[in-house]
Amino acid sequence: MDHLKTTDPEIFAAVQSEITRQCMQLELIASENFTSLPVLEAMGTVFANKYAEGLPGKRYYGGCEYVDVAEDLARSRAMKLFSAEHANVQPHSGAQANMAVYFALLEP
Repeated sequence: MDHLKTTDPEIFAAVQSEITRQCMQLELIASENFTSLPVLEAMGTVFANKYAEGLPGKRYYGGCEYVDVAEDLARSRAMKLFSAEHANVQPHSGAQANMAVYFALLEP
């Protein structure tokens, strides 16, 4: 974030303020979850520039071979974490992502 601090101090200040807000308040919206530093770092990579629709190895656009590597890693890690034979790490929509979290963590 040193580069952002130098090139756009106002945006840097807004980011810092949001970090403070998130540390001080509890969010109960899955799409506004508290992201770990490693995930934030990964989101700030060139993968943020990439559109990758479809499944690994079966994308609708070329140049997705490294996105496929990352998604395959995410899927295999999810399968290991949940002792599952299959995993899909692509949420269809924000609403469905919220429901997935609710059903996984809450009791009726």
